Amino acid sequence: MAIKVKLLQKKISQGRKSLYLDFYPAIPNPQTGEKTRREFLKMYIHEKPSTALDKQHNAEQLKLGEAIRQKRENELNKPEIYSEYEKERLRKKELGYIDFVEYFRKTANKRYGSNRSNWMSALTYLENFTGGKVKFIDVTEGFLEDFKDYLLTTQSIKSSQKKEPLSQNSALSYFNKLKATLKQAYKEGILQIDLNARVAPIKPAETRREYLTLEELKALAKTPCSDDVLRCAALFSGLTGLRFSDIDNLDWGDIEHVEGQGYFIKFRQQKTKGIETLPISEEAYGLLREPLKSGNKVFMGLKTASYHKKALRDWIEAAGITKHITFHCFRHTYATLQLFKGTDMYTVSKMLGHREIKTTQIYAHIVDDAKREAADKIKLDL
Repeated sequence: MAIKVKLLQKKISQGRKSLYLDFYPAIPNPQTGEKTRREFLKMYIHEKPSTALDKQHNAEQLKLGEAIRQKRENELNKPEIYSEYEKERLRKKELGYIDFVEYFRKTANKRYGSNRSNWMSALTYLENFTGGKVKFIDVTEGFLEDFKDYLLTTQSIKSSQKKEPLSQNSALSYFNKLKATLKQAYKEGILQIDLNARVAPIKPAETRREYLTLEELKALAKTPCSDDVLRCAALFSGLTGLRFSDIDNLDWGDIEHVEGQGYFIKFRQQKTKGIETLPISEEAYGLLREPLKSGNKVFMGLKTASYHKKALRDWIEAAGITKHITFHCFRHTYATLQLFKGTDMYTVSKMLGHREIKTTQIYAHIVDDAKREAADKIKLDL
């Protein structure tokens, strides 16, 4: 009995219709072997096209869908019509018509936390650059270089009134998201060439990482603060290198004491999701309040970094420190002081939970600059 294949439509979200093939009688699913009557093409059309572009999009998608329908019907009923080479060429052609922006959107939606927010920002810039749609077949090295130039010259969407340019490091981050998506598409066989490897990333801008000297950190410890939970959390970061997000999520169940070895923290990093075991000093443990049962936060009452911003600024000023210090600077302080005290780069990298040691090497520049400054202080006026 001949298998009939129809191209049908199903209403989905945002005023769209998804295209799918209907088989009669049902055919075996190539992955599961179970009988199925549907094969969704991962293609859509606008239910009510309102612009010329929408109408063109619909026409192209329906034309491609019909070509796929005809091919599948021929494959099922007359497999001898196409050679393996022809089938492969048709398959690759179909992949080229997949919407790259939609593929990026689906990839971004799989992320979570602050990382997802960063991906969604990258998606916004991609949508602005492409007008919201671009096929894989049009994603070339030239397209990627143009998008790179766009990121390096466009205005930040977060400063529409001030019209500030997008920072170079933000452009780097967003472009890296695009490269990661290309890498995934290549692994899945959607891309036939590894475009990610062919296009160079955006170079990071030189940034100044502010930190406190040991004397300044000691001065802060002796200075009263109107926000006690902030004071303890900040000093704890300076003694452990933990990020605000990790300190905020620290649970009493994460802290343990090993006889003869001291205190340890076992936790999952909010940023990298890596499981870490971090030894902490007696002094760091002394900043914590009365221990509670597992399930209770260690720094109860800690809110967001922005919420504590004013109290932090007042505390810094009260200690006589004129540097612009944010909460994250306490992590920089920990890394820098460890290197000043002679701790090797590998150990500092592990203590900070960095995935790659090159991330830690930025602190080496701070130490080298400080050494140069110290060397130039002694002059004989020869």
